[in-house]
Amino acid sequence: MLPTYATATASATANGTEAEHLHHLVNQLPFMIWASDRDGFCTFFNETWLNFRGRTIAQETGSGWMEGVHPDDRQRCLDAYQHAFDSREPFRIEYRLLRADGQYCWIRGTGRPQNTLDGRFNGYIGAFIEVPSPAPPATVPPLTARETQVLQLVADGKSTKEIAVLLHISYKTADSHRSRIMEKLDIHETASLVRYAVRQGVVPA
Repeated sequence: MLPTYATATASATANGTEAEHLHHLVNQLPFMIWASDRDGFCTFFNETWLNFRGRTIAQETGSGWMEGVHPDDRQRCLDAYQHAFDSREPFRIEYRLLRADGQYCWIRGTGRPQNTLDGRFNGYIGAFIEVPSPAPPATVPPLTARETQVLQLVADGKSTKEIAVLLHISYKTADSHRSRIMEKLDIHETASLVRYAVRQGVVPA
């Protein structure tokens, strides 16, 4: 039996109410939510993002959000985004973003490709959180020239295997250098290691 006009109207109204409810929930999330179209231009930021930035949705959409990325992080951020977009793979990144009070703050987040119901690529959706400002670094033993090379490659997103190939050393030696760096710096995860490299200027701006 075909639906009557009243049934169809009720269904549309219910769907509209559901969409409004979902939109409200996304805006109430404690995470900074964003979405882009298939051409890479951002089309949505939730209220948490906009409040953090102190800007309007019109100012942030398209490529407007890039205006807030720290100049030293901007190219790295663009490269990571473009690489993920071209390969249509999930990505994780940290960078400094200008907050509404005029201070640059570290944020950490992810992005994932989104598809239409029939499986066609339809852009990206992701979320960010603010990372607390790190404590002043304690005095650490200086890195050797080789360790600095390894740190640069880690910060560029190279795997231990790729580092070994690029530096013409064994996998075991590359892994040993990486472990020694993390021990010297008292760092226990790659994301924090990348952050350290950026702060210290080990990675070129």
